[in-house]
Amino acid sequence: MKRNVLGQSGIEIGELGFGCMSLDASKPEESTRILREAFDAGVTFFDTADLYDAGKNEELVGQALQACRHEVVIATKVGNRIIPGQAGWTWDPSPAYIETAVEQSLRRLRTDYIDLYQLHGGTMDDPFDEIVETMERLQARGLIRAYGISSIRPNVILHYLKHSQIASVMMQYSLLDRRPEEWFPAIEEAGVSVIARGPVARGLLGGGKRMADGETYLQWTQADIDAALASIQEMLDGRSATQLSLAFAMYPKVVATAVPGASSLAQLRENLGVCTAPSLTAEEIRKLSDAFPAAKYEAHRA
Repeated sequence: MKRNVLGQSGIEIGELGFGCMSLDASKPEESTRILREAFDAGVTFFDTADLYDAGKNEELVGQALQACRHEVVIATKVGNRIIPGQAGWTWDPSPAYIETAVEQSLRRLRTDYIDLYQLHGGTMDDPFDEIVETMERLQARGLIRAYGISSIRPNVILHYLKHSQIASVMMQYSLLDRRPEEWFPAIEEAGVSVIARGPVARGLLGGGKRMADGETYLQWTQADIDAALASIQEMLDGRSATQLSLAFAMYPKVVATAVPGASSLAQLRENLGVCTAPSLTAEEIRKLSDAFPAAKYEAHRA
């Protein structure tokens, strides 16, 4: 598997990672098998968050990867605070909460350091300077190796690019959501990497999952998706639609890794096939881009 360096952090990761949110914490043995097979196949980047299953996802990842901890790169996230006794969660990027949350994540992950600690969202009302100071303090203490943000808000992303030492920006990026491409040049110029989440758009790009009547994915209806997928059938060339979609998300130079999820060994194995499938050519990228036109972010641009 091709390896890339995450921003300017010096952390090396594989071009295909694993999005752990897809795992079922109620089936720990099955989920552990999936994680271990991913590792055995060469996946070294695993992304989770304290929000997923109220911390149970981190516990699952920590237990499954404990034996190979120093051979993997674990990323988690902070900022969405669950308050016991209250439904849902609240946004809390305060330094006090981050300091508390990182200790809890370390405990659940069964580790004494987190490779990549990401702010799980962000708004222009956040205390930017204090957040950056907190992340850099955690880095200086050795509790985290690097920090980044997970955001689709261009204004927030641009602020961090200019006023912090983030290593990465996690963004939803796929053939159905090409909005991030507008900001790839600025991210690359800053020496920061993109982590592409949702590269198969909740499975819609694989052709096996369908939306209900009247449902949409951004501007896409199911009929739109069917037509676009039909137009690229001749491009498969031994690849599945899932693998072609993954290859597209992994193609831009600024993308260090794509992190599809997998809730079964079959899904994992199909995802892994992208690493041995024929690489996309520039002409194939052009054809895919024509079949799946890009839109722009309609909000959060100021």
